[in-house]
Amino acid sequence: MKNPWEEIPLDDYENHMKLDSVMQLQAMNAMMKGQFDTYPISSVMVLGVAGGNGLEHIQKEKFEKVYGVDINASYLQEVVLRYPDLTGVLECLCINLMEETNKLPKADMVIANLLLEYIGYECFQKAIKQVNSQFVSCIIQINMEDNWVSDSPYLHVFDGLEQVHHQMEEQALEESMIGIDYHIVRTLERLLPNGKKLVQIDFERKKPI
Repeated sequence: MKNPWEEIPLDDYENHMKLDSVMQLQAMNAMMKGQFDTYPISSVMVLGVAGGNGLEHIQKEKFEKVYGVDINASYLQEVVLRYPDLTGVLECLCINLMEETNKLPKADMVIANLLLEYIGYECFQKAIKQVNSQFVSCIIQINMEDNWVSDSPYLHVFDGLEQVHHQMEEQALEESMIGIDYHIVRTLERLLPNGKKLVQIDFERKKPI
Protein backbone atom coordinates (compact mmCIF):
# COMPACT_ATOMS: atom_id res chain seq x y z
CA MET A 1 0.00 0.00 0.00
CA LYS A 2 1.33 3.41 -0.96
CA ASN A 3 2.00 6.01 1.69
CA PRO A 4 -0.59 8.82 1.30
CA TRP A 5 2.23 11.39 1.08
CA GLU A 6 3.18 9.87 -2.29
CA GLU A 7 -0.23 10.93 -3.66
CA ILE A 8 -0.52 14.54 -2.43
CA PRO A 9 0.40 17.14 -5.10
CA LEU A 10 3.08 19.54 -3.90
CA ASP A 11 1.13 22.60 -5.12
CA ASP A 12 -1.93 21.60 -3.09
CA TYR A 13 0.17 20.95 0.01
CA GLU A 14 2.07 24.25 -0.21
CA ASN A 15 -0.98 26.32 -1.16
CA HIS A 16 -2.81 24.95 1.90
CA MET A 17 0.16 25.54 4.19
CA LYS A 18 0.60 29.19 3.18
CA LEU A 19 -3.05 30.30 3.46
CA ASP A 20 -3.57 33.26 5.79
CA SER A 21 -5.74 31.00 7.94
CA VAL A 22 -2.94 28.40 8.26
CA MET A 23 0.41 30.27 7.98
CA GLN A 24 2.52 27.16 8.59
CA LEU A 25 4.75 27.52 5.53
CA GLN A 26 5.75 31.05 6.53
CA ALA A 27 6.20 30.20 10.23
CA MET A 28 8.34 27.15 9.50
CA ASN A 29 10.45 29.09 7.03
CA ALA A 30 11.34 31.67 9.67
CA MET A 31 12.06 28.99 12.28
CA MET A 32 14.27 27.01 9.89
CA LYS A 33 16.75 29.87 9.61
CA GLY A 34 17.47 29.41 13.31
CA GLN A 35 17.67 25.64 12.92
CA PHE A 36 20.38 25.97 10.28
CA ASP A 37 22.31 28.79 11.97
CA THR A 38 22.39 27.93 15.69
CA TYR A 39 24.72 24.93 15.99
CA PRO A 40 28.36 24.26 14.98
CA ILE A 41 27.68 21.77 12.19
CA SER A 42 28.93 21.16 8.65
CA SER A 43 26.34 18.59 7.53
CA VAL A 44 22.58 18.51 8.03
CA MET A 45 19.73 16.22 7.04
CA VAL A 46 16.20 17.53 6.53
CA LEU A 47 13.74 14.67 6.94
CA GLY A 48 10.46 15.30 5.11
CA VAL A 49 11.96 18.08 3.01
CA ALA A 50 8.84 18.32 0.73
CA GLY A 51 9.42 21.20 -1.71
CA GLY A 52 12.45 22.54 0.13
CA ASN A 53 10.80 25.32 2.15
CA GLY A 54 13.54 27.01 4.19
CA LEU A 55 16.53 25.76 2.18
CA GLU A 56 17.20 29.32 1.00
CA HIS A 57 18.66 29.91 4.48
CA ILE A 58 21.48 27.43 3.83
CA GLN A 59 24.88 29.15 3.87
CA LYS A 60 27.05 27.28 1.37
CA GLU A 61 30.23 28.39 3.14
CA LYS A 62 29.04 26.69 6.36
CA PHE A 63 27.76 23.39 4.99
CA GLU A 64 29.72 20.69 3.24
CA LYS A 65 26.61 18.51 2.83
CA VAL A 66 22.86 18.99 3.02
CA TYR A 67 20.61 15.95 2.63
CA GLY A 68 16.97 16.43 1.67
CA VAL A 69 14.98 13.27 2.41
CA ASP A 70 11.41 12.58 1.37
CA ILE A 71 9.16 9.68 0.39
CA ASN A 72 7.80 11.57 -2.62
CA ALA A 73 10.20 11.55 -5.60
CA SER A 74 8.35 14.36 -7.40
CA TYR A 75 8.83 16.64 -4.37
CA LEU A 76 12.58 16.01 -4.54
CA GLN A 77 12.70 16.78 -8.25
CA GLU A 78 11.14 20.15 -7.47
CA VAL A 79 13.68 20.81 -4.71
CA VAL A 80 16.54 20.32 -7.18
CA LEU A 81 14.89 22.71 -9.66
CA ARG A 82 14.25 25.35 -7.00
CA TYR A 83 17.75 25.39 -5.51
CA PRO A 84 20.32 25.21 -8.34
CA ASP A 85 22.65 27.37 -6.20
CA LEU A 86 22.99 24.42 -3.77
CA THR A 87 24.38 22.12 -6.47
CA GLY A 88 27.35 20.23 -5.06
CA VAL A 89 26.10 20.63 -1.47
CA LEU A 90 22.50 19.39 -1.63
CA GLU A 91 21.77 15.69 -2.15
CA CYS A 92 18.15 14.53 -2.36
CA LEU A 93 17.28 11.02 -1.21
CA CYS A 94 13.95 9.28 -1.86
CA ILE A 95 13.54 7.11 1.24
CA ASN A 96 10.53 5.60 3.00
CA LEU A 97 11.43 6.13 6.65
CA MET A 98 8.96 3.48 7.80
CA GLU A 99 10.91 0.78 5.96
CA GLU A 100 14.31 2.09 4.88
CA THR A 101 15.99 3.94 7.76
CA ASN A 102 19.10 1.82 7.10
CA LYS A 103 19.61 3.83 3.87
CA LEU A 104 20.12 7.13 5.71
CA PRO A 105 23.70 8.49 5.67
CA LYS A 106 25.43 10.12 8.64
CA ALA A 107 25.07 13.85 9.38
CA ASP A 108 25.93 16.26 12.19
CA MET A 109 22.32 17.36 12.62
CA VAL A 110 18.83 16.17 11.77
CA ILE A 111 15.95 18.58 11.17
CA ALA A 112 12.47 17.06 11.20
CA ASN A 113 9.61 19.55 10.85
CA LEU A 114 5.98 18.32 10.89
CA LEU A 115 7.32 14.84 10.16
CA LEU A 116 7.03 12.94 13.44
CA GLU A 117 3.25 13.17 13.17
CA TYR A 118 3.44 10.77 10.20
CA ILE A 119 6.12 8.27 11.30
CA GLY A 120 5.74 8.07 15.10
CA TYR A 121 8.34 8.13 17.88
CA GLU A 122 9.77 4.64 17.40
CA CYS A 123 10.51 5.10 13.71
CA PHE A 124 12.06 8.48 14.48
CA GLN A 125 14.33 6.91 17.10
CA LYS A 126 15.55 4.40 14.49
CA ALA A 127 16.26 7.17 12.00
CA ILE A 128 18.21 9.24 14.53
CA LYS A 129 20.28 6.26 15.66
CA GLN A 130 21.12 5.49 12.02
CA VAL A 131 22.16 9.08 11.20
CA ASN A 132 24.11 9.29 14.48
CA SER A 133 23.80 13.08 14.64
CA GLN A 134 24.96 15.26 17.51
CA PHE A 135 21.97 17.60 17.23
CA VAL A 136 18.30 17.04 16.41
CA SER A 137 15.77 19.82 15.86
CA CYS A 138 12.07 18.98 15.58
CA ILE A 139 9.05 21.16 14.92
CA ILE A 140 5.79 19.55 15.96
CA GLN A 141 2.24 20.86 15.70
CA ILE A 142 0.24 21.10 18.91
CA ASN A 143 -3.53 21.30 18.40
CA MET A 144 -5.31 23.29 21.06
CA GLU A 145 -8.61 22.45 19.36
CA ASP A 146 -9.92 19.20 17.89
CA ASN A 147 -9.00 19.21 14.20
CA TRP A 148 -5.37 18.66 13.26
CA VAL A 149 -5.79 19.79 9.63
CA SER A 150 -6.95 23.40 9.28
CA ASP A 151 -10.05 24.04 7.20
CA SER A 152 -9.19 25.14 3.66
CA PRO A 153 -10.21 24.61 0.01
CA TYR A 154 -7.51 21.90 -0.08
CA LEU A 155 -8.78 20.00 2.96
CA HIS A 156 -9.82 16.80 1.16
CA VAL A 157 -6.37 16.41 -0.42
CA PHE A 158 -5.26 15.29 3.05
CA ASP A 159 -8.04 12.75 3.73
CA GLY A 160 -5.68 9.77 3.39
CA LEU A 161 -3.35 11.05 6.10
CA GLU A 162 -5.70 9.82 8.85
CA GLN A 163 -4.25 6.34 8.42
CA VAL A 164 -0.68 7.46 9.23
CA HIS A 165 -1.21 10.43 11.58
CA HIS A 166 0.01 10.34 15.20
CA GLN A 167 -0.92 13.06 17.68
CA MET A 168 2.26 14.60 19.11
CA GLU A 169 2.95 15.46 22.74
CA GLU A 170 6.00 17.37 23.93
CA GLN A 171 6.62 15.17 26.95
CA ALA A 172 6.31 11.94 24.97
CA LEU A 173 8.80 13.25 22.41
CA GLU A 174 11.23 14.23 25.17
CA GLU A 175 10.93 10.79 26.79
CA SER A 176 11.50 8.99 23.49
CA MET A 177 14.63 11.05 22.81
CA ILE A 178 15.99 10.53 26.33
CA GLY A 179 15.59 6.81 25.57
CA ILE A 180 18.29 7.15 22.89
CA ASP A 181 20.45 9.54 24.96
CA TYR A 182 19.38 12.91 23.52
CA HIS A 183 18.48 15.76 25.84
CA ILE A 184 16.64 19.05 25.31
CA VAL A 185 18.85 22.11 24.82
CA ARG A 186 16.31 24.59 23.40
CA THR A 187 12.56 25.10 22.90
CA LEU A 188 10.63 27.71 20.95
CA GLU A 189 6.92 28.23 20.31
CA ARG A 190 5.07 30.01 17.55
CA LEU A 191 1.31 30.52 17.67
CA LEU A 192 -0.68 29.93 14.50
CA PRO A 193 -4.25 30.73 13.45
CA ASN A 194 -7.03 28.22 14.10
CA GLY A 195 -5.99 27.17 17.59
CA LYS A 196 -2.64 25.60 16.72
CA LYS A 197 0.97 26.24 17.58
CA LEU A 198 4.34 25.07 16.30
CA VAL A 199 6.76 23.90 18.96
CA GLN A 200 10.44 23.58 18.13
CA ILE A 201 12.39 21.26 20.41
CA ASP A 202 16.16 20.91 19.94
CA PHE A 203 18.14 18.01 21.35
CA GLU A 204 21.82 17.24 21.76
CA ARG A 205 23.26 13.78 22.21
CA LYS A 206 24.71 13.34 25.68
CA LYS A 207 28.45 13.25 25.37
CA PRO A 208 30.21 10.14 26.69
CA ILE A 209 32.11 10.64 29.95
